Amino acid sequence: MSERFFGTDGLRGTVNTYPMTAEVALRLGLAAGIRFRSGPHRHKVVIGKDTRLSGYMLESALTSGLCAAGMHVIMTGPLPTPAISFLTRSMRADLGVVISASHNPYHDNGIKFFDAEGFKLPDEVENEISAMVLDPDFRWPYPAPDKIGRATKIEDAGGRYIVYTKNCFPTNMTLSGLRIVIDCANGAAYKVAPLALEELGAEVFRIGAEPNGLNINEHCGSLYPETLVAKVREVRADVGLALDGDADRLIVADEKGNVLDGDQIMAMCAGAMMARGELPHKMLVATVMSNMALEIFMKERGGTLLRTKVGDRYVMEAMRRENAMLGGEQSGHLIFRRYSTTGDGLLAALQLLRIMREKERPLSELAGLLKLFPQKLVNVRVEKKLPFEERPAIGEAVRKIEEALGDRGRVLLRYSGTESLCRIMIEAENEEKVAQYADDLAEVVARELR
Repeated sequence: MSERFFGTDGLRGTVNTYPMTAEVALRLGLAAGIRFRSGPHRHKVVIGKDTRLSGYMLESALTSGLCAAGMHVIMTGPLPTPAISFLTRSMRADLGVVISASHNPYHDNGIKFFDAEGFKLPDEVENEISAMVLDPDFRWPYPAPDKIGRATKIEDAGGRYIVYTKNCFPTNMTLSGLRIVIDCANGAAYKVAPLALEELGAEVFRIGAEPNGLNINEHCGSLYPETLVAKVREVRADVGLALDGDADRLIVADEKGNVLDGDQIMAMCAGAMMARGELPHKMLVATVMSNMALEIFMKERGGTLLRTKVGDRYVMEAMRRENAMLGGEQSGHLIFRRYSTTGDGLLAALQLLRIMREKERPLSELAGLLKLFPQKLVNVRVEKKLPFEERPAIGEAVRKIEEALGDRGRVLLRYSGTESLCRIMIEAENEEKVAQYADDLAEVVARELR
């Protein structure tokens, strides 16, 4: 079985190219249905998607497989990934399914799963499903004809999610008087995110809210904050919020057009939660990609930054294990465990807006908590993903750089979970040295892993 069938966030790839084909989606529906059907009466799965054209094809194939396995399918239409996590819990379903490739362009798509509690599946469960899908001789334990599932649509799913997110905002507080730009990336939140902000009283300016199946993440959303910044300046907004295609991540622009990434948002939220006594053990969970400045920020306040490998599900696993209440990624996946079981861009935005309301100060004054260390990221295409310890030249190059940086810098070397790439990250206080070390290490990696 290929270890890369599921990546760091489910299955993902180019549509109509293996594994993102209707045939694989059908088998995936069968396998997931068999793995998660339970009890005599509780055979229910919630399926949501983003706005990609290919979502129709994959939704139909998955639904067919799930129904054949005996699962009743409830389709929500386009909704954010965290909305499906919430609805899976709320509707007491056995399983939640999201059809989305997140921040990727329209020609890609993906499939990811949530369990009955709304958590992303651990590796071992994904491997069980993979084994069934990839075994051409697997004998499917089909249920009797009167036990196959039904497929229905739920019309008020968006409204349910809006109510849920608003309930995560103080009931005695509104957004009245705030001018907010929201960039929905022409993706899954194009309806619900602006409506939630408007219902809380904000004056909302929408961009990236006219999906056509092909324009998701196209020069808009969290990967293109310059679009958000331009609109914030144009309408003189108090804040700009940019989501990605499935709305599980958030990038922010202040009223001056300065862009805030996930690390800077986490610092603001961690500080506020510590002040309110809502951050147990003053612990924040982030990945190895988060800036050293965030680590220093927590340490200076008597707190701890716990690092995990890349992927918001690994952040969540650590949060559950350590009873942490806040975690996230530099890319903008932010998890507020009091309210959610996965990253939620809209929910994170409301927690940030709460801080702005409580302080009644411009975001630019509230956000200057981190002096970010310069980072350089380099992707090197490789032919084989060999263990780094099998290439002594790579280890020696890393050791020399780490000695030069001391405790005021970091070297991170890892393979992509979905592409034939080695990702190199160098971080230190001197930007010129960061760039030089990154380029030097990239040369060594390229030579050793051809």
